[in-house]
Amino acid sequence: MRFHCRNAPAIRLGEDLAETATNIVQGPTPYRTAPHNIEAEQALLGAILVNNDAFYRVSDFLEAEHFFEALHRKIFKISAEMIRSAKRASPVTIKTFLPAEEKVGDITVATYLARLAADATTIINAEDYGRSIYDLATRRSLIGIGEDMVNIAFDAPVDMAPIAQIEDAERRLFELAETGQYDGGFTDFGSALGSAIDMASAAFQRDGHLSGIATGLHALDERMGGLQPSDLVVLAGRPAMGKTSLATNIAFNIAAAYEPEIQPDGTSKAANGGIVGFFSLEMAAEQLATRIISEQTEVSSSKIRRGEINDAEFEKLVGTSQVLHRIPLYIDQTGGISIAQLAARARRLKRQRGLDVLIIDYIQLMQGNRRTDNRVQEVTEITTGLKSLAKELNVPIIALSQLSRQVENRDDKRPQLADLRESGSIEQDADVVLFVYREEYYLQNKEPEFGTTEYETWRAKFDQARGKADVIIAKQRHGPTGTASLAFQAEYTRFTDLIDDAHLPEAFE
Repeated sequence: MRFHCRNAPAIRLGEDLAETATNIVQGPTPYRTAPHNIEAEQALLGAILVNNDAFYRVSDFLEAEHFFEALHRKIFKISAEMIRSAKRASPVTIKTFLPAEEKVGDITVATYLARLAADATTIINAEDYGRSIYDLATRRSLIGIGEDMVNIAFDAPVDMAPIAQIEDAERRLFELAETGQYDGGFTDFGSALGSAIDMASAAFQRDGHLSGIATGLHALDERMGGLQPSDLVVLAGRPAMGKTSLATNIAFNIAAAYEPEIQPDGTSKAANGGIVGFFSLEMAAEQLATRIISEQTEVSSSKIRRGEINDAEFEKLVGTSQVLHRIPLYIDQTGGISIAQLAARARRLKRQRGLDVLIIDYIQLMQGNRRTDNRVQEVTEITTGLKSLAKELNVPIIALSQLSRQVENRDDKRPQLADLRESGSIEQDADVVLFVYREEYYLQNKEPEFGTTEYETWRAKFDQARGKADVIIAKQRHGPTGTASLAFQAEYTRFTDLIDDAHLPEAFE
């Protein structure tokens, strides 16, 4: 079939349709509404108004904000408040809380409520409708994030770098994936009480009966109850005290004890131990690995670095490395990372691999999101960001910190909270502050002349302090302060529990 136009060649129908289709594609994009399903919303609301038990089938995951239609959001919110107050939610009882003058098309709100109840489906389908509504709300949130990304990219402020937009988009996507909504809002006391009972139950069933994640050092766990979710733990000490070694030991102990437990929804959760993320801003990843393998094989790390090992020690290193290769410990060795970059990478690790504990070595090597000459203000931004990240990811964060030099000017070298560099924000934001102190380090630098009275006194003190370390709990929001005494093997950079003389086997002369 052909169409003939004046002063134009004949055009086949197929070519004409193709050209028309091309014009449509190249023309303006047709208007599209956001994903929604009004019928599903009506069916669910009708089921709830007929049988209030339908509400409890969706109350765990569905909120009023997930409904597309504004009137439906009001109906669901009012119904939820009444049902939770042990009152009956029906077309008759909730219509007084809705504007009487408002109309739905040509009918009043009261008539609309009655029709919802009249057309209600069975309560069995309530959860399916609720899931459909929730999924569509999630899609609308994704569209909103995408539109914001495009608009900001087109009209970005001068002081906003592209990486900042990427990090913001990643944060919003993580929040959407974790909770399905941006604002947590208030939690009623009943829900908080249920969470507290769940924590107590988990502590009762977990090895060691700890409410948090065990560090593998019993003296420390007994005083802290393990590492608590959402806590910011600051681990501080002067150089050579062993704070990095202690953090590495804790990281390995947690990762080596990891035992996953499959949840009813198919996801896995740590029954013991956990997946550890380690931000090493000072040391390279292979240096941390060397410390861990030295600790486990009892081969000096200095001998490993210099290659002064024999065949037997080398075989031990290879065999141990094959075992350690499987532990869930992930290291990021990027130096000078900002708090925003660190948060983005931590969220990504949790989404891709899982995350139960985050360790940062150390705070003073981090940067704020905005460069400033005021270092105290920058550290405040960092510690505040770390505390917010701990709550967002619901994992404990161990952040290492330096101490000021004023410790060296005192006769008593035991650190105090005031010794923290930029101590105001660190002390304020931290839930727990730990200090690593080894008296042995200071005594060995004060050795008097051999044969003198001072030497005998020094020798007795040194023998008592040799191979020992104190972890001072200077602050703890949910527990007492105190000191945990540990053993320290400097050759292997290893902290272990201290064995009292009373527990040693009887010695025979």
